[in-house]
Amino acid sequence: MTESVAFPQDRTCPYHPPTAYRPLREARPLSRVTLFDGRDVWVVTGLAAARALLGDPRLSSDRERAGFPMLSPRFAAVRDRRTALLGVDDPAHHVQRRMLVPSFTLKRTAALRPRIQETVDRLLDAMVEQGPPAELVGAFALPVPSMVICALLGVPYEDHEFFEEQSRRLLRGPTADDTMRARDRLHAYFHELIDRKRKDPGDGLLDELIARQLDEGAPGRDELVDLATILLVAGHETTANMISLGVFTLLAHPEQLAELRAEDSLMPAAVEELLRFLSIADGMVRVAVEDVEIAGTTIRAGEGVVFSTSVINRDADVYAESDALDWHRSSRQHLAFGFGIHQCLGQNLARAEMEIALRSLFARLPGLRLAVPAEEIPFKPGDTIQGMLELPVTW
Repeated sequence: MTESVAFPQDRTCPYHPPTAYRPLREARPLSRVTLFDGRDVWVVTGLAAARALLGDPRLSSDRERAGFPMLSPRFAAVRDRRTALLGVDDPAHHVQRRMLVPSFTLKRTAALRPRIQETVDRLLDAMVEQGPPAELVGAFALPVPSMVICALLGVPYEDHEFFEEQSRRLLRGPTADDTMRARDRLHAYFHELIDRKRKDPGDGLLDELIARQLDEGAPGRDELVDLATILLVAGHETTANMISLGVFTLLAHPEQLAELRAEDSLMPAAVEELLRFLSIADGMVRVAVEDVEIAGTTIRAGEGVVFSTSVINRDADVYAESDALDWHRSSRQHLAFGFGIHQCLGQNLARAEMEIALRSLFARLPGLRLAVPAEEIPFKPGDTIQGMLELPVTW
C-alpha cells in the first residue's frame, strides 16, 4: 500500500505515464487514489488483476449506481444521463452490442481498407500540394478517422466542424456546463438527422439501425441517438489521438522509426506496441456491486474502482523494459481497448486506420520531422483522452 495519490494527473511527457504515478507502479496490483472531490477509491495497476476485474460481473459500468467514481467535475455533471454501450451493464449492454457487432468485424474492416487508403492518400496529396510546414492534427490525424466514421455511420462529413467541436467540448470542455451543452447539441443533431434519414435513407450503419427501429421498434429513438453519439465521438477522437501521438512518439524514437521504414512487415506489431505504450484512454471506471476478493484485497460493495491503463500496460511482471518502445515484444495482452464485455467495439477499425495512416505518412514524407522543438508542442491534460493538441511538422 502507498499513501493516496491524486488521480488523474497530467503527463510530463506525452507518451509516458505521469511521474507522480511512480508509487502506483511500485505498489501493483492495487492501491488507493484520491479523486477531484476528495473521495478515495481503488486503483488497479497490475495487468492480471485488471483482466480479472474487468471480466467480473460484480463490477458495474452503470454510473447511476451509488458509489460510481467520476474523474472530473464535468463528467460528474452528466452522471444522471446514461451512456449507451460504455455506461450500461448486461443484459442491456449485450442487446446494444449485438446490434453493432456486424459492422465492426474483421471482414467488414478489411472491406473498408481501400476506402481508408483512399482517404489517407487524398489528405496527403493536399498536404504535399500546400507544402510544408503543416499542422498534422488538423490536416491529417483528425480528418482520417473522422471521414471514415462518417462514411461508416452515414453521417454527412460536411457537418464535421460542428461535431468535432462538440466532441472536443464534451471530452475536455473547461466547465461542466460546456460538457452538458455539447452533449445536448449532439443529441439534437442526431434527432434531426434521424428525421432526415427516415425521409431519405442512405446506406450507413445509422440507416440500418433506423430501419430496424421502424421494423421492430428497437432500438428506441433515445437509445438510437445515444448509440450514434458514442460511436461518432469515440470513432474519431480516440484514433485521431493515437495517430497524432503515434507520429510524435515515432519521431522521438528515430532508431525504431528507421527500423519500421526498412521493414514494412513490422507495422502491425508497431501499431500494437504503440497502443500499449501510449495508453491514451487512461482511467476506466467501475463500481463494485458485491464484495470482490482480488490479490489478497477485498473491494467492498459500493466502492469505486479505477483502472490506470497507462500503468497497467507498463506492468514490469509482463513486459520486460516496459518503458521502452519495442516492436519485437508480444504486446497483445495490453488493455488499450479495455477487456471483458465492454472491450472496444471498434478496435479492428482503429488498428486498420493507424496502420494505413502511419505507413502512408512516413512513406510519402520520408523527411517528416517536427517543425518546432518537441518541448514547445502542447498536449492534452490528464483528465481526458491523451494526445497532441497540435503537431507542427515539416519535411
